[in-house]
Amino acid sequence: MLRKKDQGVEWLEFELLADQPKLKHAIFLRHGGFSRGPYASLNVGGGSGDETTDIAKNREKIAGILGVKSIVSAHQVHGCEIGQVSDLEFVGSCDALVTQEKNCALLIKHADCQAAIFYDPLQNVVANVHAGWRGSVQNIYAKTVAFLQEKYGSKPENLLVGISPSLGPNCAEFIHFRKELPESFWEFQIKPTYFDFWAISRIQLHEAGVLPHHIQVAEICTFTDKNDFFSYRRDKVTGRHGTVAFLN
Repeated sequence: MLRKKDQGVEWLEFELLADQPKLKHAIFLRHGGFSRGPYASLNVGGGSGDETTDIAKNREKIAGILGVKSIVSAHQVHGCEIGQVSDLEFVGSCDALVTQEKNCALLIKHADCQAAIFYDPLQNVVANVHAGWRGSVQNIYAKTVAFLQEKYGSKPENLLVGISPSLGPNCAEFIHFRKELPESFWEFQIKPTYFDFWAISRIQLHEAGVLPHHIQVAEICTFTDKNDFFSYRRDKVTGRHGTVAFLN
């Protein structure tokens, strides 16, 4: 992962996507914002309990650094609905955003969940996807691949996918996994009740037709690094990161 900084704000970029001339992206860390207390400091997640004015200022600062007028987000519900974005308006409830519009910045909010950027350099379409364990169970990644294929003519083998820092295998405990997770996930148990969702995501993408060398998983655990990352599982009351992707 590439690490960058501007105006006190720090973010990560995927090497896999960084040299794509028509795509810009950033996985923002928790530094350089206006929020205080458990939300300090670059919290972009509404409904977290943070002051709405501070969240708005954080989003405005991110937009300024990226050079876009505004950022599009959705009400994320841990489902598998996919929203097509054609302008800078709120798109309702969904967990994946897709666009071919230039300078239409798509925002996914997360704290332990995965944010995944899908980019097709041939069709020039980008998707930004939120996947917690519920999204993984519903295989939102395969649904995103199928959506891009159906709506935009994307071929799975042309897609590039980067998956953000998220809850790592040594911290992803599911005591009630027999009720919560399908049997196909059980083989990814690295020790009793702990699961490797990084590996699960790779397999789901492979099975959907994405090539192994077109996938970059950050493999950075949000739970273990309190300095850089919010973690809902660790702190309960906390902020949300912003992962942003857009075409320029």
